Amino acid sequence: MSTTDTRTYSVPGVSCGHCKQAIEGEVGAVDGVRSVVVDIDTKAVVVDGGDDVAVRAAIDTAGYDVA
Repeated sequence: MSTTDTRTYSVPGVSCGHCKQAIEGEVGAVDGVRSVVVDIDTKAVVVDGGDDVAVRAAIDTAGYDVA
């Protein structure tokens, strides 16, 4: 069974390319995540797939807080 669940997280601490790289790397490694895109301008992290708790933990591991 396949479900498409795309979630958007507000991450106020995102401000540069390093932030983008760090978050995309951590979240991209979460089981079930099909894609992750960080938008620096809107400070949003858009994730397709994966478990919400695991994605939030990965963002935290990257050093950022979900608002």
